[in-house]
Amino acid sequence: MKTVLLLSYLLFIAPCMANSELDDLLDKIDEVYRSKSSYAEMSMEIATPHWQRILKMKSWTEGLKKTFITILEPKKEKGISTLKVENEMWNYFPKINKVIKVPSSMMMGSWMGSDFTNDDLVKENTLREDYFYKIIKKEKNIYTIELKPKPETVTVWGKIHLVVDAKKFIPLLEEFYDEKDVLKRKMVFDKVAKIQNNLIPLRMTLIPLDKEGHKTIIMYDKIRFDIPVKAETFSMKNLQKRR
Repeated sequence: MKTVLLLSYLLFIAPCMANSELDDLLDKIDEVYRSKSSYAEMSMEIATPHWQRILKMKSWTEGLKKTFITILEPKKEKGISTLKVENEMWNYFPKINKVIKVPSSMMMGSWMGSDFTNDDLVKENTLREDYFYKIIKKEKNIYTIELKPKPETVTVWGKIHLVVDAKKFIPLLEEFYDEKDVLKRKMVFDKVAKIQNNLIPLRMTLIPLDKEGHKTIIMYDKIRFDIPVKAETFSMKNLQKRR
């Protein structure tokens, strides 16, 4: 059995192992919204056939391991915050003054009733470290990369097709398939702008294909990279701070 698994691994990943450019591309895609550190102000629009609401948020990141997000509006959700450090994640709810740890089994659960999962928001998994990958299509600078989770990767997806602009180092589209190879959702990246000499898609639209009329849009109103971020930003004390 180990021999079969090793052979499958080599057949899938070997063509990419020699391609350091693909490794670099995946690293850059992972860091599009983060870099060494980042600060962002954004809105999240959650739409269904029956209702719609908009959240206003701020976020701070440090590399791929630390994330802090707090909700500013609406008043009902103001102060709800999320902290992720390494592979651990917590949510704080000021109305009940309680911190709830998010177990690994819930990383694929919905964040604040949106179509985004906890993992989508804080990116527990990284493309190059947590997936086997290979290029399955090339059209000039547009690459389609197939990613399959490693056995230890916590995810509900059987595979992901990632479409990127390899020249501009930006994602264009992500397609998520279940274990039966059925396309379940897609995420579209657009409204590209130049931020600190980097091209960034300022809008992400997530569409679940099994929920007609549902979608969630994240729009970056402001984003800055490689800025000083205090270490205490990613602390439990800051998570429980009333705002």
